[in-house]
Amino acid sequence: MFLLIISLVVVLPLIELYFIVQVGQELGLIPTVALLIVISAIGSALVKREGIKAFRRFVKAAQTGDELTKEIANGVCILAAGVFLLAPGFISDILGIALLLSPVRLMIVRFASRRIHGKTTVIRSTHSGPRVENRGYLSESNDVIDVEPHEGDDER
Repeated sequence: MFLLIISLVVVLPLIELYFIVQVGQELGLIPTVALLIVISAIGSALVKREGIKAFRRFVKAAQTGDELTKEIANGVCILAAGVFLLAPGFISDILGIALLLSPVRLMIVRFASRRIHGKTTVIRSTHSGPRVENRGYLSESNDVIDVEPHEGDDER
């Protein structure tokens, strides 16, 4: 994990710089900078559109009481796409555009859900009381917090 972080922080910007210089030598300085700005502007508009769609799906799933895992993961992918598209560079732009594609996000969501499957517990509050779906464990210490709410108790 440490090597992955180092590669993202140190190596990726160096590779980006190399490609920017190569494109700059082929196209010239002004067209290269213009291309980077145009890609960032178009990417921002696409991220906004996809983000609004993801938010609407999230709200609809929350209102119907569905599980929100996929919507949250899609939102995180769209957020990452926005970060990649706003960062200057052609490789980060390619990664950002890839994250905006639904099949790529679906693949990432499936991979992430397989990694966390069996390690989560879902507690849903309903009018008849809480429903617990054990899909794993709460914590290593198995602590239980028992809370009784009091109606009209609004002390802060």
